[in-house]
Amino acid sequence: MREMSAASTNMLSGQQPQKHYGITSSISLAFPREIDLLYTQKLIEAMKPFGVFEDEDELNHRLAVLGKLNSFVKEWIAEISETKNLPPSAVVNVGGKIFTFGSYRLGVHTKGADIDALCVAPRHVERSDFFSSFFEKLKQHDEIRDLRAVEDAFVPVIKFKFDGIEIDLLFARLALPSIPDNLDLRGDSLLRNLDIRCIRSLNGCRVTDEILYLVPDKENFRLTLRAIKLWAKRRGIYSNMLGFLGGVSWAMLVARTCQLYPNAVAATLVHKFFLVFSKWEWPNPVLLKQPEDSNLNLPVWDPRVNPSDRYHLMPIITPAYPQQNSTYNVSTSTRTIMSEEFKYGLTVTDEILQGKADWSKLFEPPNFFQKYKHYIVLTASASTEENHLEWVGLVESKIRVLVGNLERNEYITLAHVNPQSFPWSKESRSENEFVSMWFIGINFKKLENADCVNIDLTYDIQSFTDTVYRQASNINMLKDGMTIEATHVKKKQLHQYLPAEMVHRGKKKSLGDLNRSSNSGGSKRCSLDGSQLDSSRDTDTGTPFSSPTPVSKACKSASTPGDDSITPPKPPAPLYVECSPVSEPSPSEKELGMSIPVIGATAVMAKSTAPPVGSTIPTVVGRNVIPHMSSPNASPSDLPNGLNGAAPKRPHSPSLEEPPKKLKDTEQMFSDDSTFKEPYPPSSNGQDQGDGPAVEGLEMTQPMPIPTIDTSRTQRLPSKELPDASSPIPTSNLRVIKNSIRLTLNR
Repeated sequence: MREMSAASTNMLSGQQPQKHYGITSSISLAFPREIDLLYTQKLIEAMKPFGVFEDEDELNHRLAVLGKLNSFVKEWIAEISETKNLPPSAVVNVGGKIFTFGSYRLGVHTKGADIDALCVAPRHVERSDFFSSFFEKLKQHDEIRDLRAVEDAFVPVIKFKFDGIEIDLLFARLALPSIPDNLDLRGDSLLRNLDIRCIRSLNGCRVTDEILYLVPDKENFRLTLRAIKLWAKRRGIYSNMLGFLGGVSWAMLVARTCQLYPNAVAATLVHKFFLVFSKWEWPNPVLLKQPEDSNLNLPVWDPRVNPSDRYHLMPIITPAYPQQNSTYNVSTSTRTIMSEEFKYGLTVTDEILQGKADWSKLFEPPNFFQKYKHYIVLTASASTEENHLEWVGLVESKIRVLVGNLERNEYITLAHVNPQSFPWSKESRSENEFVSMWFIGINFKKLENADCVNIDLTYDIQSFTDTVYRQASNINMLKDGMTIEATHVKKKQLHQYLPAEMVHRGKKKSLGDLNRSSNSGGSKRCSLDGSQLDSSRDTDTGTPFSSPTPVSKACKSASTPGDDSITPPKPPAPLYVECSPVSEPSPSEKELGMSIPVIGATAVMAKSTAPPVGSTIPTVVGRNVIPHMSSPNASPSDLPNGLNGAAPKRPHSPSLEEPPKKLKDTEQMFSDDSTFKEPYPPSSNGQDQGDGPAVEGLEMTQPMPIPTIDTSRTQRLPSKELPDASSPIPTSNLRVIKNSIRLTLNR
């Protein structure tokens, strides 16, 4: 009634009714109460210790740096115009401008965060000028440090530090004679006659500007987004590269929440965020506006037209043309983990708004290392710090390939990677060795009809190492001392890799708390500069395979002389993995970890970085013999539609003698309206329905779901830096020896 009275008052006073946001009407138009404002203030106080707010001095420093950079751009474009014989009157008005995008443009950047920026130039300025004369101009300034250009990247970029602030600067050349200071990049006509690299470079600014235009209240949006980004980082689900969500995806989810509750303040919006997305029926897409066709013949996300778009598990569609799915890296496991986190967030915010908990509880990190019984430890090492930084960036961008391989194993129900990387302890490595570790928690399927079963992870891990190795060779990165090693360990062995306080943190929690805790791990991960290898620009991806189902055998040693799988001359002892709730072995029993390292540019076994208790099975890269390897690929048309996005399971690793069979695609047809339909009906009157009716509204309609399968995007434009998955395994003077790693599950 209060909202109706307010609306009537507005109409009587001659005011226009409130603007309609989004593709549906609002769920609630309720205005904030005093208690909501109080909870919002408490939310701000809870976020301050995490450094999410900049003070005035830092903000002014950023503005000053951007002003100087904008002046540099204008000077440079004027100089280039003179060298290209433009008349003096045109040179004076030629313009040029720096635009920002990402977290800084959205107004949600944290202390010390970098700035994403775009240099926009008129039509007579070439991209080659940007990477030559402008690069040289930047070199001349003492305030600019760590200057480097990545010209062959998917989105070409110049990276540098300007007076202590990190800046990633892109370039776009528009089909205009001059660039005015009041230029608006949101117009689709600006994209006409541009090359694909300029369109990609413009996309970040266009998406950011469109998001800000489509939210009802920018300040409420910003504060809510700060809270959600902090929560996602603390809960270990903030990483586009590893298959979770990146910054722009979280921004679009928050923006959609703001559209549904246009008058709510941040405390209410955080709660409604968890309410909406804990009930969301994926893979229905999240859309901020109805997609429009600008007739520029650019590829857009549309599962009615593009079969590969039907396999996306958690589509969140960018609002600017050409519309794209920002979350195509999401896998079955990462979607499951995030869905549980949404539900846990709803439980916590319910408690907070009932006065039973403080906001600090929302930002408590879970204990990833108490969550699972089994882990895979992935280590990447190099002989120098510079090589290590480069190598870690590549390996990290490919970890989702390993997660996808593990998901498709029929005995693995969940593969959960912790986005945080950890350094190897100094005691366990040599002085000239630099090592980073990632941990992947594994849930094995419980056995029902068998006492034990053999599991072969050789192919799962080897195909991942082949992918990394192929990529490194194609971009001429592979150097002596670069190694990858994957080791299986049990929870009780983690103390060999991590400090005891980290492993046992939260161990004394009650069973109920553990059940509610998230599947993700750790606090904000230690990011390493591999942005030019960002997985959103990735083309070398894993695809699911199917191979013949093995004949059931009595459980014995995992390797037998007559087995078809790839086996070493002297097979190692099998590793027994207990996957169902049975008693743990006595402490006197020795537990073995198995590893598969890939050693770059050496003809001998490299020293393993694993602890003494692990047994290492090396894959050695030498310089003598050309390898004989198969690199089968599966296109989207070869993939079946999974149930609720579940990937088809591979019964065992395909052998060299048994090529994987192709799977038929059972495509489903889509109606024109079901594709872009949200999983709840719009409110008929737009009035406040309260939490109860809102939840019912979310569940009333059963729209036609988009059939999905866990696979990676395959229709992408290749680049020099990132070759596609059909690239052969490098064969120049390199030798690869494949060995088998197998596990046995006991009931």
